[in-house]
Amino acid sequence: MEASDKVCWYIIHTSASSELSVRDNILKMVENNGLQDQIFDVKVLEEEEVVETNGKRKVVMKKKFPTYAFIKMIYSDHVYYKVTKIRGVTGFVGAGGRPEPLTAAEIRRMGLEKVKAEDLGIEEGDQVRIINGAFEGYYGEVSKIDSDAGVAEVVLHMFGKPTPIKLEFNQIERA
Repeated sequence: MEASDKVCWYIIHTSASSELSVRDNILKMVENNGLQDQIFDVKVLEEEEVVETNGKRKVVMKKKFPTYAFIKMIYSDHVYYKVTKIRGVTGFVGAGGRPEPLTAAEIRRMGLEKVKAEDLGIEEGDQVRIINGAFEGYYGEVSKIDSDAGVAEVVLHMFGKPTPIKLEFNQIERA
């Protein structure tokens, strides 16, 4: 695969439980080798989960995609070599081990980047479909948009009653 000048998100496969150390090591490697113009971001997606042990509840961070990290970069053989030589990296996700960039829909669905209301083309009063989260597959009407916070209040009709819920922009799409 030849070099490209296009910035894309790629998926890195890591050893079990080494996602965070891989992320930190990539960020150190970028700083040490001056690759800030080729590697722009590295993320490990996590979500809060409430766990109950011995009758006590606590919130822990759980990885959304265990053994995977996400990297935003300009692909080149040099960068590919540098990333794959980091301890804990087992390779890139793609056909035959060749990195394949994520599509815009995949990036939005996973929540890798913040989505703006203008990008979605939604306004108050529009019908939207919820594409991920607890209410996935439901339809509702946008009652309020908070562009600064990146959330929309959507009214769902559940049990014959209007129920407002706040959803991030990456959880909805125009119906």
